[in-house]
Amino acid sequence: MRHNACPVEAPSPQVRLVEPPRISEVYVPDHLVKTAPLPDPASDVVEARGGVVCAASGDGLLLLVFAQMRLTARIVARQGDLPLRLPPDGFDPDHVPNVTRFVFNPITNQMSRLPPRVAKLDRDAGPLFDVHMGLVTQADRGHGPPDRFAVAELPEGNLMLRFLSEKGKWETVTVSPCQLPSARRLDIHHEVLAFRGRLWWVDQTWGAISVDPFSDRPELSFVELPRGSVLPPGAPTRERVSMHFPGYAPSDDDEDGGKVSCRLYRRVGVSEGRLRYVEISTKEPYLLSSFALDDDGSGWTLEHRVALSKLWADGGYPWLPLKEGMTPRISLLHPLNSSVVYLKVDKHIVVVDMDMKEVTGSYLYKTNFDCIPCVLPPWLGSSRIPSAGSLKLTDPGV
Repeated sequence: MRHNACPVEAPSPQVRLVEPPRISEVYVPDHLVKTAPLPDPASDVVEARGGVVCAASGDGLLLLVFAQMRLTARIVARQGDLPLRLPPDGFDPDHVPNVTRFVFNPITNQMSRLPPRVAKLDRDAGPLFDVHMGLVTQADRGHGPPDRFAVAELPEGNLMLRFLSEKGKWETVTVSPCQLPSARRLDIHHEVLAFRGRLWWVDQTWGAISVDPFSDRPELSFVELPRGSVLPPGAPTRERVSMHFPGYAPSDDDEDGGKVSCRLYRRVGVSEGRLRYVEISTKEPYLLSSFALDDDGSGWTLEHRVALSKLWADGGYPWLPLKEGMTPRISLLHPLNSSVVYLKVDKHIVVVDMDMKEVTGSYLYKTNFDCIPCVLPPWLGSSRIPSAGSLKLTDPGV
């Protein structure tokens, strides 16, 4: 599912579902996102709206986050009644963005709007500043349609902000800390994962911390990355690469001046019911390695290691030869086939089967193609989003 979610002029939510390696997309009616009045057209402020598919529950439900923002765009002249502005150069310091969150069923198009919560704008985090929230569900029978869901994030300290569908409100709860192998701060640049009833926040240089957001006494747990993949505290995690090519569209791949973090070469995901970690080396022969977390969470087992340069050495692929700085990057793990990894190579999504040691598919994209995995179980089309009765449910066509 494409990471970006678009507000559109439409009467109801829309989903464009396609077969991988193409990317499905979510569109949300503009009137559901507009929650504040427009700025004065004569002022040096304009409105901007944007959204993301923040997380997936693991059983098909999506957490969508939209922000209605105001940006400063100074008027320098007028053409009749039409103001001519400079390009926007930042957030309006006098305005707090209006953030709207939904739990969404992409098969039935049913939406559940979560109540608002107080949020302060972190200027270093970008316009959608609380996307490190996760969504997880519970079913009384252990499987099938969920009976409840939780949305949660971990701010600073031993606190968790959570929303439980059975309570219908946000609350801050204390979590019991866990013993970390060293005194360092987690650096999260990864979508929150739902796995075995817990939410997982991943630091791609160190490990993952998890918690059961449904628990009355939530406790944190930490799993370190495979030993050879842990970067030392304070080690450089960014490198300079070329980010410019014909048709390039900016995404969260690029950061100040073309700096790209090592997180683009590392990924944690859930595949075939296990937590897995995949990484790719940034130099020839571009070793792609896949590890599975042991059932007891005590360590990782190496399952695959493939040299991409040898895998496509015969040539004939449209992304070859690789452009300078355009090293292969990891997009996501196939949630149902642990041997399959989706890569970003230049402007292509490339599907690699590590068991077969071959490229099994590819697709050319001209725009941003950041995405997250989403599994759509067969019962999703006949189930409803759990609600305590205080949530506003939006059905298709409403």
